[in-house]
Amino acid sequence: METSLGFGLGGNRCITTVKGQEIRGGQKEPRLLSLIERSGEYMLNVLANPDAVVKSPVPQLSIPINSHFNVVQEAEEALLIDIPINSSCSIRVCGDSVPDLQLQLPDDERSQSFLSQLRKAKQQALSKSQSLGRMDLAAPVLDKGLVPVSVQSNSITPAAALPVTPIINNAKTGNPNSSKPGNPFITDCGDSALALASDFGFEENFCNALKVEEKKNHQNHIIAPREPPPVPPLPPRRSSSTPAAVLPPKDRPHPPSQGPSVVPVNKDNHRFPTDRSFGWNESPTYMSNTMKQLFSSQSGQREAMIKYQLVKKEKEFVDIQNFRLFTGTWNVNGQSPDSGLQSWLSCDPDPPDMYAIGFQELDLSTEAFFYLDSSKEQQWVEAVERSLHPKAKYSSIRQIRLVGMMLVIYAKKQHKSQIRDVAATSVGTGIMGKMGNKGGVAVRFVFHNTSFCFVNSHLAAHVEDFERRNQDYKDICARIIFQLPGHTPLSIVKHDVVIWLGDLNYRLFVYDASEVKALILKNELRKLQEYDQLNVQRKTKRAFTDFEEGNINFIPTYKYDAKTDRWDSSGKCRVPAWCDRILWRGSGVKQLNYRSHMELQTSDHKPVSSLFSIGVKVPNDLRYKKVFEDIVRRMDRMENDFLPSLSLTRREFTFENVKFRQLRRERFHITNDGQVPCQFGFIPKLNDSQYCKPWLHADPCEGFLEPNETLEIFLEVYVSKDSVTMLNSGEDSIEDILVLHLDRGKDYFITIGGNYLPSCFGTSLDTLCRMKKPIREIPITKLIDLVRWTAVGVALWRAGIAMHGELSVQTCRALL
Repeated sequence: METSLGFGLGGNRCITTVKGQEIRGGQKEPRLLSLIERSGEYMLNVLANPDAVVKSPVPQLSIPINSHFNVVQEAEEALLIDIPINSSCSIRVCGDSVPDLQLQLPDDERSQSFLSQLRKAKQQALSKSQSLGRMDLAAPVLDKGLVPVSVQSNSITPAAALPVTPIINNAKTGNPNSSKPGNPFITDCGDSALALASDFGFEENFCNALKVEEKKNHQNHIIAPREPPPVPPLPPRRSSSTPAAVLPPKDRPHPPSQGPSVVPVNKDNHRFPTDRSFGWNESPTYMSNTMKQLFSSQSGQREAMIKYQLVKKEKEFVDIQNFRLFTGTWNVNGQSPDSGLQSWLSCDPDPPDMYAIGFQELDLSTEAFFYLDSSKEQQWVEAVERSLHPKAKYSSIRQIRLVGMMLVIYAKKQHKSQIRDVAATSVGTGIMGKMGNKGGVAVRFVFHNTSFCFVNSHLAAHVEDFERRNQDYKDICARIIFQLPGHTPLSIVKHDVVIWLGDLNYRLFVYDASEVKALILKNELRKLQEYDQLNVQRKTKRAFTDFEEGNINFIPTYKYDAKTDRWDSSGKCRVPAWCDRILWRGSGVKQLNYRSHMELQTSDHKPVSSLFSIGVKVPNDLRYKKVFEDIVRRMDRMENDFLPSLSLTRREFTFENVKFRQLRRERFHITNDGQVPCQFGFIPKLNDSQYCKPWLHADPCEGFLEPNETLEIFLEVYVSKDSVTMLNSGEDSIEDILVLHLDRGKDYFITIGGNYLPSCFGTSLDTLCRMKKPIREIPITKLIDLVRWTAVGVALWRAGIAMHGELSVQTCRALL
């Protein structure tokens, strides 16, 4: 850490500087923090490359110190075990136009002095603002430090208003009105370090684990990941004349029981019986955030419809070209590379166009588990880069690591310009369902016009825990959400091509190692694969249902004695199994090779690789221009000719005998019987924050319809632990009215009715103890009285009054 006083940068006076680290994307990255004074105004500058301060002392992020600025020093929590670490202090910085920054500074006198200077600057800013507030200003003063920055199509982060500060590499700034981007800082893609304020990634300690995961997956219902959460997203209320801007997900109200950064997700019972993100369906009926925001004006509506039509007519202006993709996975058992990897990564005569390489158990040390530091990460990255195919030059696209799981993506240099919208995220499913000893890391991007998603996972171990592996898979599918500006949150399956690789840990339903080894010696691999747990789970549609896997013609890759080709000779004598697998889903994917590499003996696993030929959609510029012009001409003819209109097949629904955690579904159809495309959406009623009650959900809740197009809408009633208490006590009932709003059209009202069967779930133990018969035989009025009198008893007990005689009925009523 360095501290400097009083030197000037372009008319600014630097009061003090300090070196620290930002915790972001599950990693620590160096930062230089500077407290700057300019004409009596203070600001906190953040430089992403501290070593370049002499050559280019220009910050990537400037945070004005005003009434909105705040810095909080967080207390370090004691761990379960005593591990000596370098002493440091964590702070969280909040300010105008930027999300929270989580920083770590050395715990010494200079850092404390820096924090003290920040607080003094904040006090001076507050004093100045209060004095200005008492002045009688003749006219409002515009903040000249704020200028709008336009969004470019290939930017990683959205546009926003930030203080006027030169930004290196033409960086784009962060939009305070959009959801937090899930992209870590990507220097090799040429984008600015202004993505400093992105999501945080893997947890630093036990207490902060859930909070960080919620911020990272704010479209995912973390609280109940294994049940279908019903609470829907909130579409905005629009006027009948001019549509209003749609609220981004982070600005939508949340249910009272949820944290501020958690949004429950929808449910798709047809694919995965777990949580999913909004926009799971691949239909073009669903709109991106950019399209929604464009609806703030009539011209924006026109542009959004043109984009919608382009998506539907994509086949008319794209050609399919085949590209070769090499994928590899290896559980390295915490070892360092002790030999070249050419026999694995360069085993084909022709170089692939892209590499996707996953590692598991990269580092088994305590530091990697608790503090995210790993000395072996760079060792393996360098070993990989030395072993890429020598006949081509490759560029790194993205690298992400969570404890021992690492995924690295490379592409030929000539392809890098065609790769955009790169994002990465991770999910821990290990200890407490959150820690990163098990889980998955994922990277997504768009190559030409085809979207790719790569998932590297390490699932639960042990032969008998195949159901836990199934649940890990479902949790990863539900909780991995990519946040990109201008897009709805993207789940794994909302990509054209998905490659899933890793140590899936599925074993054999054969528990005699000698029997398995005998079948291997006889080369009866087909018979042995009939007992493979992954094959069984796929056939019974319990996991990886939509994925494909090639024929396995190699012997099991687990478990060997390290540095040898001998099967496990330890006391445990593990049964050989195909733990390391590569699967895929999507059209236009052809597997050319699927093999293991027995010559590499570093680990107790053998590496596996697969070579794919993938058909990629490559746009043709001339045909694209023609399609675009045809769409514009058609829009010109249709615009302002007719008003939108809908017809509904049903408007009244009754859900009888609803039970706790039992999903009930009804459906109806809406048809655009007008002459123009229309936008519909459920909107909240007057004085309501959501369009429906917590136990109700409409899927989809908004979308587009072309003329004569029909869409099926599902109404789902699901009573979860968040809504059961109100229903049990009679304070809520299965009754609601939905308002289906048609943009530039009228509202349609849908009536929901029914009854709920009370149960012990969601009722306090005190109330249950006072019941003399089953809860469903007690009238609702008596249930309400029981709940209220239970609250009185609790209040009396806490106040210590219940031990001192009887109280009058009037006193008890007053306590209510």
